[in-house]
Amino acid sequence: MSRGIARREFVARALAAGLSLPAISALLSGCRPRPDAAAVSGSGPLERELAIYNWSDYIGETTIADFEHETGVRVTYDTYESNEDLIAKLQAGATGYDIVVPSGYAVRVLRALDLLQPIDRSVLTGQWSNLDPRFLGTPMDPENQYSVPWQWGSSGLAIRTDLVKSRPDSWGVLLDPEFRGKMTQLDDMRDVIGAWLKFRGHSVNSIDPAELEQAKADAIKAKRNLKSYLSAPVKAQLIAGDVWIAHLWNGDTAQARAANPAIEFVLPREGSEIYLDSLCIPRGARSPRAAHAFMNFILRADQGAALSRRTGYGSPNAAALALDASILRPPSAEEMGRLEYQDDLGAGTTLWDRVWTEIKAA
Repeated sequence: MSRGIARREFVARALAAGLSLPAISALLSGCRPRPDAAAVSGSGPLERELAIYNWSDYIGETTIADFEHETGVRVTYDTYESNEDLIAKLQAGATGYDIVVPSGYAVRVLRALDLLQPIDRSVLTGQWSNLDPRFLGTPMDPENQYSVPWQWGSSGLAIRTDLVKSRPDSWGVLLDPEFRGKMTQLDDMRDVIGAWLKFRGHSVNSIDPAELEQAKADAIKAKRNLKSYLSAPVKAQLIAGDVWIAHLWNGDTAQARAANPAIEFVLPREGSEIYLDSLCIPRGARSPRAAHAFMNFILRADQGAALSRRTGYGSPNAAALALDASILRPPSAEEMGRLEYQDDLGAGTTLWDRVWTEIKAA
C-alpha cells in the first residue's frame, strides 16, 4: 500500500492469495482513509426498483412484500453466505445493489475500499431514536455514517436436549469423546479459535503466542471428535438428529428450534463473541432514495419486531423489543461480561492465520 497499490487491487490480490477478511481489515486499518464523501440525498421521489443483497435466512416473513405494498417499489432480493462473497461481488464491480448487510469487519473493509455511500441521516431522524444506544457507534463505524444496525447475535452451543441429557454449558464438551461424530464447529477462524481462547479464560482478540498455541492444541484435540467444520447448513443436521451438539449462532439455532423444539441454545459459561450486522448503501447504488426508505421502514418498531421473530436474532431496535416480549433480549449485564466484540488483530493477524491453517491441516 505504501508503494501506491490501489486499495481495490490490493484487496483483490489478497483475497486471491487466500488472506482472510480480518487480516485484510487489519492491514487497511493502518492506511490513511479516504476523505468522507457527501451522502447521496435520501429525500425526494422514490425510484421504482430496489435491489437488496443479504445473508440467507435473514429477512422477515413479509418484510419485502410489506415494503413493496406500502411504497410501490419493486424489490429484487439476492443472498450470500459470507462476507467474503459480498466483498468479492462488490470488488468485482457489481453496481446492481442498493442495500447490502455486512458484518463488522466487512463494514471497515468496504469503507476503506470506498465501496460504501454515506447515509443521509436527515431522512432517518424520525425512526433513528428507536435504536438501542448499545448498538450505535461501534469501532467499525463510530459515527454511523455508513451503517444502520440490522441484527445482533452471538455464537454458542446448539444442543439436541432429547439426545444429550447432560445439557453441557462449556466449550469443553467438544473435547468429550462420548459425542464423537455427533458434533460440529463453525467453519470460521475467529469463532473457532475465539471459542478455545475463551475456554482457557482469554480474550477472543488475544494475540499472545502462548495463548494461541494452547487454543490450537485444544482445537486439534476437539477436531478428533467433530463430524466437520460446518456453518449455517448444520441446521438441517441438527433437526434430523445427525448432529447432537453444534457450535452455532443463536439466531440460526432459533431457526432450527422452530422445526424441532428439542434444540436449545446455550451460551457457554466461559463466554463467547457478540457481533452486529448493518444495512449499508454501496457506492453507485441506482436507487439511493428507495434504499433510505427501506432503512426507515425497517427502523419502525413493527417491522423490527417482525424481522427478529422470523430470524431468531436479536434486534438493536429498542422500540421493537417493547412491542414484542418474545424477541431475544439484549444480553444481561452478567452475559455481557462474558461476551466480546471481535476487534482488529493488527500484526497478530498473521499469527492467527497460521494457527488456523495448522488446525485445518491437522
